Amino acid sequence: MNIDAKANLRTIRDALRFAVTRFSEANLFYGHGQIDAFDEASFLIMRALSLPVERLDIFLDAFLTIGEINSLLQLIERRVRSRMPAAYLLNEAWLQGYRFYVDTRCIIPRSFIAELLPDELQPWVENPAAVRRVLDLCTGSGCLAVMSANVFPNAQIDAVDLSIDALAVATRNIDDYGLRARVNLICSNLFDALGGQRYDIILCNPPYVTNASIGQLPAEYRHEPRMALAGGDDGMDLVRTIVGQARAHLEPDGCLFVEVGDGRDALEQSFPDLPLTWLTTSAGDSMVFLAHRQDLPG
Repeated sequence: MNIDAKANLRTIRDALRFAVTRFSEANLFYGHGQIDAFDEASFLIMRALSLPVERLDIFLDAFLTIGEINSLLQLIERRVRSRMPAAYLLNEAWLQGYRFYVDTRCIIPRSFIAELLPDELQPWVENPAAVRRVLDLCTGSGCLAVMSANVFPNAQIDAVDLSIDALAVATRNIDDYGLRARVNLICSNLFDALGGQRYDIILCNPPYVTNASIGQLPAEYRHEPRMALAGGDDGMDLVRTIVGQARAHLEPDGCLFVEVGDGRDALEQSFPDLPLTWLTTSAGDSMVFLAHRQDLPG
């Protein structure tokens, strides 16, 4: 532990300044909810103290106890030395105002589909109240399943993942939101265990990192399960399977929403005749596509 820092930190402002300097000097990577050293330090410090990050200004000059100073310094050093994302250090991640428990058994929640859910996927879903069944494929932490249950109040949600470990984390989040009666967790390799089940909406944020990129990922990403990231040579291995099989699991007017990262070109080369609607997100118009059942192959 940094003895000089321990002797001189008094307030949250002091801890924040110290953390930003340490993170900047260490050239950490920020890709799990925070955009830079200041955001990362603010999140780590405020949530470690069980304080709301959005009220940082109010608490900046609050004095810290000796125990709090010790705990914060240990967290700051762990973030620097291990390169473990803050969400794993705190067992907490936030997405569109929802808090989720996370640990290294699952990928840290982040999805451009989550940006579209607060608007009930309109105008592509004409009547959200009429949605009866939603499938969250590759559910991971269960984040999109939880959000879907709130957005579509009359729907039952099936949340599918191949990882038993990820489903254990998802179970905790489903329980935290009191949704066990409406969200059904299923261990399956994509659609394999679903039989003839059909859905009004299928959502999927699958692994889509290319094989070439996996080995070049920042150290922070290498704490996440490889199976939640790796998408094959062009990143689209699972996406092609999903597109090829989704029709059989959609109602006649059903819709498929899939996030593909940088895989738009590869996907369009694989399905040159498939009419896709590319949806606008904070990262542009090439991250998430919509396909209607009648247009899908099979």
